[in-house]
Amino acid sequence: MRIVAQIVKDAALSVNEKPYSEITYGLLLLVSFKVGDNEETVLKLVDKVLKMRIFPDEEGKTNLSILDIKGEILSVSQFTLYGEFKGRRPSFTKVLPGTESARLYDIFNKALAERLSVKTGVFGAMMNIRFTNVGPITYIVEENE
Repeated sequence: MRIVAQIVKDAALSVNEKPYSEITYGLLLLVSFKVGDNEETVLKLVDKVLKMRIFPDEEGKTNLSILDIKGEILSVSQFTLYGEFKGRRPSFTKVLPGTESARLYDIFNKALAERLSVKTGVFGAMMNIRFTNVGPITYIVEENE
């Protein structure tokens, strides 16, 4: 499982050019699953995302988690995070098939939503995301770290 986590001032997602979800201060998460990922993998990453101390405190030091700041999350499925180039075209052989990825994506979002506000995109849909990245601050989060 791989997540690109960006601290955002705001983020809005549209599906088929129609507004679908939006958040204020928090995290924009681009989420992908690889062959071999399972519910245990998902729950480990949920715990990691919730506890990452990446938000600034009163002194500007990164000491606070998304829970500490009571931030929001916009979670978006993005299978291309596991695309690999062996030439000019990407290969997606490591990506977990759609039905299983969708199941794990739902588990991921439900587990996060037990602790804070989570908005999502639509799994497998063509989506557009507009956001203001703070910093810019972006992290790659994986289960093997």
